[in-house]
Amino acid sequence: MDATAFETLLRQAAHETEALLSALLAEPSLTDEITRPAELLAAMRHGTLNGGKRLRPFLVSQSTALFDGPMAAAARVGAALECLHSYSLVHDDLPAMDDDDLRRGQPTVHKAFTEATAILAGDSLLTYAFDIITAPETVLSDDRKVQLVLALSRAAGLGGMAGGQALDLAAETQAPDEAGIVMLQAMKTGALLRFACEAGAIIAGADTADRQRLRRFGEIIGLAFQLADDVLDITADAATMGKATGKDAGRGKATLVGRHGLDWAEQRLDQLVGEAILLLAPYGDKAAILIETARFVANRTR
Repeated sequence: MDATAFETLLRQAAHETEALLSALLAEPSLTDEITRPAELLAAMRHGTLNGGKRLRPFLVSQSTALFDGPMAAAARVGAALECLHSYSLVHDDLPAMDDDDLRRGQPTVHKAFTEATAILAGDSLLTYAFDIITAPETVLSDDRKVQLVLALSRAAGLGGMAGGQALDLAAETQAPDEAGIVMLQAMKTGALLRFACEAGAIIAGADTADRQRLRRFGEIIGLAFQLADDVLDITADAATMGKATGKDAGRGKATLVGRHGLDWAEQRLDQLVGEAILLLAPYGDKAAILIETARFVANRTR
């Protein structure tokens, strides 16, 4: 698959995810919900239905497809993951966190609404993620749903994304060493990408070895994503990225690119793509889309 065909496929998948998210975040209340407050729902939609590559749901679907798993369930798990990812962005943008006014080219949720509403929108999206996975409409065995909930909880919480954000904030005043940078990035950025790939193996009921292989692939994707993001923070402008750039250097945050330079980063990204290709080689042509995803992540321009 060439890059143009892949990007067309990614855009199509993003539109499908957007449509599902819009339906999940619609006005009618679900069974056992009392009501959906209009302002809060509008803030949740603002923070979620704002474009983006929808890479995480794409990885869930493609890793499920690798094992011929149920794609309807994969779509709902991917939407749940995107709700959780969106919550993290809404909260990261708050003044007490990264303090951003722009996200994907539009005002952040606390700017478009209020800080209190943004906090509650994030809380609601986080909770809703687990609702979507466990709901009857997600047609999976209870055992697989429990595995997904446990894996996502570990990826998103204290020892994953949220913990990584805490380490990232601490790094503004006390610079970590290289091992510390790698760890916080693996937590803040990599943990949800790792889950996205491992989730497909869980959904499809793949064996332990396959699940571990996809988990490792997700870790490689996470490393490449963050490294490319750090490169773009230096080389891209805000109009291209749809958010502020140059913030890491402005805050004195230590990054691997800052330590080793752009040439090193390009070489390391090539190495990570090579590792991904070797890792998925046993699956042959069935892994072509996932391998192209690794190339896309490493070479993205926004």
